[in-house]
Amino acid sequence: METFVVEVRRAESRALDVPLAAPFTIATSRLERVSDVAVRVELRNGCAVWGEAPVLPSVTAEDQGTAIKKAREACQALRRSPAMGVEMALIDAVANSIGAPLWKLSGGASNTLTTDITIPIVSPAEAAELALKCRKQGFQTSKLKVSKDLKADIKVHQAIWALHPTFHRDDWEGLGHDSRIAMGKYGISTIVNGNLANAINIKLTKLGVFGALDIIEFAREYGLDLMIGGMVETRLAMGFAGHLATGFGCFKFIDLDTPLLLAEDPVFGVSGANYRFSNARSHGGFLHWDNIVW
Repeated sequence: METFVVEVRRAESRALDVPLAAPFTIATSRLERVSDVAVRVELRNGCAVWGEAPVLPSVTAEDQGTAIKKAREACQALRRSPAMGVEMALIDAVANSIGAPLWKLSGGASNTLTTDITIPIVSPAEAAELALKCRKQGFQTSKLKVSKDLKADIKVHQAIWALHPTFHRDDWEGLGHDSRIAMGKYGISTIVNGNLANAINIKLTKLGVFGALDIIEFAREYGLDLMIGGMVETRLAMGFAGHLATGFGCFKFIDLDTPLLLAEDPVFGVSGANYRFSNARSHGGFLHWDNIVW
């Protein structure tokens, strides 16, 4: 097997602050803006590439300041802390250096995918309005965030069903499948042995890239379905996850919609429900920050 040596000339990180188009509410928090960390790695051969480390304190247990500090430490030592941003940038750098698009480096199964759209915790009327808007934008699958109020969640479902009578509200078997999706890597053997889930949700933010590869291999070995998801990230992280998912071609559920929540995005690339990656460069987008001195 050919060995490829990556020589890093420069590695830096900075804040990635992007406002949301509207507040995004989930069971554990309410977000009004993305406060992530961008990582830039420059190789000796001239390739300059980027990674993103998403920050969601209720999940990642760190704020942006802590993440920036850790990312800088990781850049200095090129260690995996936090894993995702630095790993993403280094993998992108390798793909760029050998002239291969990232989806091909990930397996080359396909270069397209279609994502669902997430409806946050809002009133029934707002949920119905969002669902209708998303339908008109070409989204065929919606994922609803649930709260801690079961009665309120039922009303939201009923409001959406009223707009979309073709939804199968009596598909109890399907509901069972959808509600048995496990996230993360902890206790995965317990999940398999106890038949506790039908699918594993891969989130690069939680696992890191190489950690995700381990879980993908494990899930495929034991016949579990796979889902690819994320936190609230820009096209930088979502584009990378999209390349990974298309390249492997083994993900049954695609949930890479968060760039659509942003009021603006410093990253060019995919938009809408359909992702289509070309051979132009390894990653799915590039930062507006190219003209800024890091």
